Formats: sequence, C-alpha cells, structure tokens
Amino acid sequence: MLRPLFAAVVVAASAASAPAGATPVPDQADGADRVRGATALVRGMTLEQKVGQLFVTYVHGQSADEAHPGNLRDFGVATPAEVVAKFQPGGVVYFNNSSYDNIDTPRQVAALSNGLQAAGRIPLAIATDQEMGIVTRIGAPATQFPGNMALGAGRSARDAERAARITARELRAMGVNQDFAPDADVNSNPANPVIGVRSYSSDPALTAELTAAQVRGYQQHPLSPHAVSATAKHFPGHGDTAEDSHTSLPVVDRTAEQWRALDAPPFEAAIAAGVDSIMTAHIRVPGIDPSGEPATLSKPAIDLLREDLGYDGVVITDSLAMAGVRQLHPDAEIPVLALKAGVDQLLMPVKLGEAVDRVVAAVRAGELTEQRIDRSVLRVLRMKLLRGMFTSPPTSRARVDSTVGAAEHLAAAREITDRTVTAVRNDAGVLPLATRPTAPLVTGWGETTTRTLASALGGAALPTGAAPTDAQVTAAVRAAGDADLVVVLTNALSRQPAQRALLTALLATGKPVVAVAVQNPYDVAHTDAPTWLATYSYGAVAMESLARVITGEVRPSGELPVAVPGPTPYPFGHGLGW
Repeated sequence: MLRPLFAAVVVAASAASAPAGATPVPDQADGADRVRGATALVRGMTLEQKVGQLFVTYVHGQSADEAHPGNLRDFGVATPAEVVAKFQPGGVVYFNNSSYDNIDTPRQVAALSNGLQAAGRIPLAIATDQEMGIVTRIGAPATQFPGNMALGAGRSARDAERAARITARELRAMGVNQDFAPDADVNSNPANPVIGVRSYSSDPALTAELTAAQVRGYQQHPLSPHAVSATAKHFPGHGDTAEDSHTSLPVVDRTAEQWRALDAPPFEAAIAAGVDSIMTAHIRVPGIDPSGEPATLSKPAIDLLREDLGYDGVVITDSLAMAGVRQLHPDAEIPVLALKAGVDQLLMPVKLGEAVDRVVAAVRAGELTEQRIDRSVLRVLRMKLLRGMFTSPPTSRARVDSTVGAAEHLAAAREITDRTVTAVRNDAGVLPLATRPTAPLVTGWGETTTRTLASALGGAALPTGAAPTDAQVTAAVRAAGDADLVVVLTNALSRQPAQRALLTALLATGKPVVAVAVQNPYDVAHTDAPTWLATYSYGAVAMESLARVITGEVRPSGELPVAVPGPTPYPFGHGLGW
C-alpha cells in the first residue's frame, strides 16, 4: 500500500543525490532533500508500521519460504517471509550458527534476500556481521580478509578502505545492504575476551584513521549500487573490558575525560566520514552514567553521542538477547527504555511480538510520544534512502557469480594480507629461510588452521588443539624428528600452559622452530622462543600469507598495532624486516 508513495519519494530524493565518485558525506542540500523524502514517508505510515521500522530481527532458515520450527516457536508463523509480512520490521540480520542458520552459499543468500524483500511493504535493511577476521558470517567463496587488527598491523588506510569496498560490493551482490562493521573499539585491555583482534589497535589515532577508511569503503558514495550502510560499534567503547557482554555486564572504569581521549576518537572519525549507524555496547561506564544502567539504556551515554559528538544518524542497540542488557530489567521493558535513552533501532529483542506490542502500548499510553517515534523512523528511512535500499532491484545469479569471490578481489585480499604479517622476534636468524623446506611440520592450535598452513608449505599437519595432552606433545616431538622446519601455532598461550609445554618441547629438539600467534599477538611475550611471528587471524588468507613470509616469497612488513605487555614486552610499532 505504501509502494507508490515510496516510488515518488525516491525519484525526488535520487534527483538531488550526489553523483558517482562524490564524497561519502552528502552536502547539505542533498541531505535536506532526503530528510524531506523520509518525512513524506513517515506521514503515510501507521503507528504500527513506524514501530516496525524500529526493530531488526533474526529469522530461522535459509530460504524465505522454508518452514522452520524456530519461527513457529519465536514468531508464531512458519517461514522467514511470514515473519517479515507479519511484523514488517525495519531490518533482518543474518547469522551462520546453529541458533540462526541463514547462510550456506552466496546464491542461496541472494535468494533469501530477494524473498524477504518481496515479503515487506517497506524495503528492509538486511544486515550481517561481516567484520572479517574472527567475526565473519559469510565465508568462502566470498573474499576473506584477515580482520581489523591485521589491518592495524599493515598501517594502510588505503588497504583498509579497499578491503571494505570489496566486502561491500560482495555483500550487496547477495542482497545484504548493511554491515555491522567496522569495530571502532580501542583494544586498550590485553585481557579483553570479546574484542581483541576485532579492534584495529590499542592506539586511538590509528583506530580512528582505519575506522574512517573502512566507513568510506563500505558506504562509497550516496546511492551506490555496490555500497552498504556501515555500523561503527560498540559505543561508547568496549575495548577496556575484561568481561564479555554476551554473558555478563562489564564495567569500564573511565572518567569522561579519559573516554574523550581514548575511546571517542574512532567514533568521531566515523561520524566525520558519514557513518550511517552506530551500535551501542551493553557496558556500564560509571564515569559517564553513575546510575549503573548499561550504555544501551543510558540517556547520558546516548547524549554523549548525540550532543557531544553531534551525531544524528541511526543508533542501533547490540543484540537485546545478550546478558549484558538483560540483568536489570524485564525483557519486554528493555526496548522502551532504550528508546527513552535515545536509541533508534532495537536489534534482536528476545520476543519480537511482545516487544513491538509494548512499544505501541507505551505510545498509546503517553509513555513515549509519537513524535519521539517519528524522529527515529525518520533516521531509519533516511539511511535507507541514502543507500538506495528503495531503488535496488532484486539481485541476480549472474551478479552473484561475477562479483562474489571475483579473481581481482581475491588478488587484492592476498596483497593486503601479505602486508600485515608481523615478525616480532628472529633471534636465531631462522628467517628468512635459505632454501624452501622439504619436510615442514605444522603443529599446535587449530585443526583447520594447521592443515591450511601445512598445505601451503607442502608439509605435514599435526593439530594438538588449545590444550595439548602429554601424549600429543610426545607425538609432536616424534614427528619433528623427520622435519626440517617446525611451525607451532598458538592461540591464548598465556592462558594455556599446555601450549607453552608443546613449544618448549619442540624447541628442545634442536630443529628450527617458528612460533606463530594466530590470534591475539600477546602470546609472543610469554615464552623465550627465539622466532615469533604474528598474523592476527587464523583464516586461510592469513595462513597463505604466513607461508609466503616463512618461505621468503614475501618480506614481513607488519608492525604491532598494540603494545604487548608481559615477561618479554614489545612496544606499539615494533616489527622486524629482512
């Protein structure tokens, strides 16, 4: 019923949009035109349609028409398309886990996106968390990059923007028009259990530079058919936590002044780059809001974003199913409290139907005004207009096949990743190798990771897991006897004494040993292994670049994007070359 109105408004908005190649931040006239267009849309909507735009939901299933028991349980209808038709949400988010399994192949994702868009009267923002690195929802054949901290090691804003541009192009080809990325957190706490390599750096300036670069890459220019809405997260900053907000409510002990110096710069940079949306964190920051409310429900925290940083784009919550936001209030009250705090969109409420009904009831009772709802709906629709979500045609198999995993994208990923591997220690002069090894052994953390690297080196793999047993250590020492090079992969070594025992035993064999931290680089400080490399990622693209560094095909050029504390500390910016 609203489609004719959409068409008229989109024509008007498109006429004033910036041309290809323009700056990603629209000029004032351009922005004013989109505000008028979004305002006209809001005037034609019922209260229920407006409230629907405030919610972003998950769905169960890989096809729009797939009957799934999870949809019946959670939404009272069978298929993802029926969920969209019933609730008319502002957006849908895709996952590839056992709880919400939406992703199989690029063609399948595209068909799901087309089916969901056809079910709605208002175009959907279809999102996923394609941060790259350890948080990647859509794997190969989509082009893979090693993630934010690897880009921080590479120190190239150009590479960061290029990676985001390629990711955006491939997502849009699959019908995904919003990416919950980049992660703008400054990872100032080495013990952070949930951010870590999802962050570019422990340095606010480097994090800000690369955050802005990736916002530009994701969003490109207004109405680009190859761009997605970027989402900087997790405001006001999740980088100094020692707990995971998925399972607890972390506390960040920052004063307001410390926050401005350490955590605010990446969000300021994202705003200056024109970021479409910013995601809140389920964390307490008593120095900003002494009430104890998580930032998602905190008016003082959202006021920092709106008033201090001057942001008037979409503010979206992190998942409302996470423990960090559910500890103080009933689930049904949380959406209303978030809206009162100043949030615009509500991601994954525990029970969508109850959440929608509660917000509608709050408006009807005067607890929330309809004008307050209109402000948020206006921001959501303005974002959709800006990114061409109203004018995008259904994606096609031809577009998927020619775009996702294109040869030039894969080549760019290899080039970018080659510039991120960091040589931290080379005391024994093992690297670069004088000759390519004929019988290398790859052992340690990661079943798939060890096998991928072994294949790239032309050697044998002996995975030993996160906590090698005595028998596994003995087997690795035995296998090393036939090897001319041993590569040991570590992950969270400081918390896994058995990984240190494996590395120590292999060093005692007298064989040349290369130790590699394949996630957080903090591992390098906790043993006296003479040869250490860091990749910041255990994905295939990182292991292939690692192989090229080990064999001397590529010279390491990465620099530590974090300071590494510990028994053998390393400063920010440390990195060897040869």
